[in-house]
Amino acid sequence: MVEIDLLAAKTDERRVWLRVGTLLDGVSAAPLRNAHIVYDRKTILFAGEDSPPRDLLNAGQTQPDHDLPQYTLLPGLTDAHTHFFLEGGELDADKRSAFLKQSPAELLDHARQRLERLVRMGIIAARDAGDKDGVGLALSKLSASGDRPLMPYIDSPGAAIHHRGRYGAFMAEPLEDCLTPRQCVEARVKAGADRIKLIPTGIINFKKGAVTTAPQMSTEEVAELVAAAKTFGKQTLAHASGEIGIDHVIDGGVDSIEHGFFVREDQLAKMRDEEIAWVPTFAPVQSQVDHSDRMGWDTEVVANLKKILDAHAASLVKAHAMGVQMIAGSDAGSYGVAHGLGFLYELELMQRAGLSPLAVINSATGAGSKRLAFKEKFGQIKAGFLSRFILTRHSPLESVTHLLDERIIVFDGAVFATCAGVSASGL
Repeated sequence: MVEIDLLAAKTDERRVWLRVGTLLDGVSAAPLRNAHIVYDRKTILFAGEDSPPRDLLNAGQTQPDHDLPQYTLLPGLTDAHTHFFLEGGELDADKRSAFLKQSPAELLDHARQRLERLVRMGIIAARDAGDKDGVGLALSKLSASGDRPLMPYIDSPGAAIHHRGRYGAFMAEPLEDCLTPRQCVEARVKAGADRIKLIPTGIINFKKGAVTTAPQMSTEEVAELVAAAKTFGKQTLAHASGEIGIDHVIDGGVDSIEHGFFVREDQLAKMRDEEIAWVPTFAPVQSQVDHSDRMGWDTEVVANLKKILDAHAASLVKAHAMGVQMIAGSDAGSYGVAHGLGFLYELELMQRAGLSPLAVINSATGAGSKRLAFKEKFGQIKAGFLSRFILTRHSPLESVTHLLDERIIVFDGAVFATCAGVSASGL
């Protein structure tokens, strides 16, 4: 293992120069070989296969601080769909139910205890996908504050928007609480929302193997909410599964579709043409298969779940070939999907579905940084981006499962050696 103290920029003036065998920049279709990176405590100053310009190096420096031909360097990871108010690692149904009965302050305290653990796993950013208890908004505010502890970048929509009596009440507030869709969006913005979360559809009926309820929002409602969000400079993300509901959110012009189960090929083509990103979230459905005994699912339900996952995998491969912008997100907090660990599992599932390891890594790094309008620059190994990256001897190009092996995390001047075997307790 590299002497980690030597990787840290000790002062704002000190720069670190590394040469690595493989560099994954988060966006390119091929890795860089025998590449160089120069960085300081905050910022990447240079990355590329050529030697860095002398004026970027420390005075008198002629050789890298470390020559690491066996190592791969890649951006820190971004989980683009999480729910910080939930604890995904707990599998006992009664304990999960009791957890949600805690006060907002208690839920926030639990969420804060996960933050440093995520950074140490290499999760350097997360897009919260909504809660009505203010947990995500409080973490977003903390992330942007001068008193920021060691934590990932986090932004949040606050309470999602749904229709009263329909799916989503545990994380949303009703559209009916406001006189108009615009007023509903404005209320979220005033509360501190970084983006606007919509819930235009229900969820999958696992026993039927389909989305069996009609969409809860029309195309016109979605479009009105999206237009209102744009006037405030906010992106929209939409929970959507089922062909009809997916039509509504595509035609309504959302920025990203979350889940997207049962998406059709022609819908994928529209998403590509309209630059609508897709966050496919395999992990929560796969978890239902993995823990089917605990869930009480019989063989028929398990067969339905596997069929759904197989179709989702085929859609993922088609989407990648077609050029749809795919961004990795775990739905962490869902049953069996622990924060951090669940995201690494999501990446494994995307690889199992048929994507190359490099395509999966790009979906978890540069794809989000390019499309999701984050307020900080991360997710790419490129001059001007923040110094937040992973260094590992276990090549993730062989398999993304190697991201669970021992690795070094560099995060704004702090450096951590992380071992395999992280516990899901509390995540």
